[in-house]
Amino acid sequence: MTQKIIILDFGSQTTQLIGRRVRELNTYSEILPYNKFPENDPSVIGVILSGSPFSVYDAKAFKTELEPIIKKYPVLGICYGAQFIAYTHGGAVEPANSREYGRANLTEIEASDPLMKDIMPGEQVWMSHGDTITSLPENFKVIASTEQVRIAAYRMIDEKVWGVQFHPEVYHSECGMTILKNFVVDICGSLQDWSAASFIETTVKELKEKLGNDKVVLGLSGGVDSSVAAVLLNKAIGKNLTCIFVDHGMLRKDEFKKVLKDYEGLGLNVIGVDASEKFFSELEGVTEPEKKRKIIGKGFIDVFDEEAHKIEDVKWLGQGTIYPDCIESLSITGTTIKSHHNVGGLPEKMKLKLCEPLRLLFKDEVRAVGRQLGMPEHLISRHPFPGPGLAVRILGDITPEKVRILQEADDIFIQGLRDWGLYDEVWQAGVILLNVLSVGVMGDERTYERAVALRAVTSTDAMTADWARLPYDFLAEVSNKIINKVRGVNRVTYDISSKPPATIEWE
Repeated sequence: MTQKIIILDFGSQTTQLIGRRVRELNTYSEILPYNKFPENDPSVIGVILSGSPFSVYDAKAFKTELEPIIKKYPVLGICYGAQFIAYTHGGAVEPANSREYGRANLTEIEASDPLMKDIMPGEQVWMSHGDTITSLPENFKVIASTEQVRIAAYRMIDEKVWGVQFHPEVYHSECGMTILKNFVVDICGSLQDWSAASFIETTVKELKEKLGNDKVVLGLSGGVDSSVAAVLLNKAIGKNLTCIFVDHGMLRKDEFKKVLKDYEGLGLNVIGVDASEKFFSELEGVTEPEKKRKIIGKGFIDVFDEEAHKIEDVKWLGQGTIYPDCIESLSITGTTIKSHHNVGGLPEKMKLKLCEPLRLLFKDEVRAVGRQLGMPEHLISRHPFPGPGLAVRILGDITPEKVRILQEADDIFIQGLRDWGLYDEVWQAGVILLNVLSVGVMGDERTYERAVALRAVTSTDAMTADWARLPYDFLAEVSNKIINKVRGVNRVTYDISSKPPATIEWE
């Protein structure tokens, strides 16, 4: 039985980062809503309470009953989680005199406490909260402070309960992984046996038991997620898996042919469908981003449904859904950020049961699984690419001519990254066709043509991202090639926005 750390999500933007950090300790973690703690799960060895956008004393704040959890498992509260534990046990949480945000250094560390093992005074942590714990309940004690925050970390004396008001999961907390290791491994007793190999072994076994001799149909996109899901399912059920690859006309240049050849090399049973004319017709005149996504999503369902019905006795729909797909599609507060093509819609229409073997993995974990499965590196290291394709990188309406322009510009940019040895240093890259015309001069003639924006980001999980600091000489070369070789473009810009506040894609 795989050991598990449960992370109760109170709505923090970094909850998923906590989950990733725990998994980096070769320990399986599962993120659940704050009020959905699983009862009688023998695999649970510890619980982490996340941060939250709310104050613990707000009427609308997320609250849950802690006592049954505290009596049974070691618990670590982070930020709001720490404040919630203290507040519900009689401590005081009040607005800070000034928002405590940014780097801080630990002082007055209780070195004998197991959570503070190997933590030295002066180590940097990251604060991000508007409230602070001003007094602890009687059976609690301070185990670390900072210059500004007296109760930076505490311990409940008679229980295995700890709280930290900083964020050990973020990179800026230099001792964060040590603190999480102290909790997960030393306090909770993790055997650290979670890995890509163990995931494959467990998942293939579960898929065989779950699917039996049933047939599964899976929609391939050419990306890492659906490709790894297909190979994993193929390993479990072989010929009972049929994959469908739909070309909606907005893939990268020559992508349809290249991807079909790759899948043939993997031994997958794939049906390729060129439906580009249908999609261009349905998208004509549409400019609103979410409407584009909905049209492409519905169009994909229609084409996929038609092809899937040609296969007899299909009972399951396989999808390459991963954690960030689910997280961005519906946050704990119920706010849609943007819809994802993998999440929802198809099973209801097709009356199929859903099979998502990668649903609980982050992107880097999916890649690790792909490598463990022996997939070729050029497939594993591919940048993420949006399901709606170039449609969400064209601002304004979609036309075949705009797609042609963007495909040509995008091909120059991506090939340039490869030629300069920069491709693997970037998490995701692409070109955006802007909905503006720009004055230019070519030869002795005045031009009035389109502008494009280059977008390249660095990230580890797509939950946060920073713009890539690409060399000026590289950008100059790419800009020059695009303007000289792509008919219809006379200006190239570079997007230097990070996520948050921006998203990786423009639409």
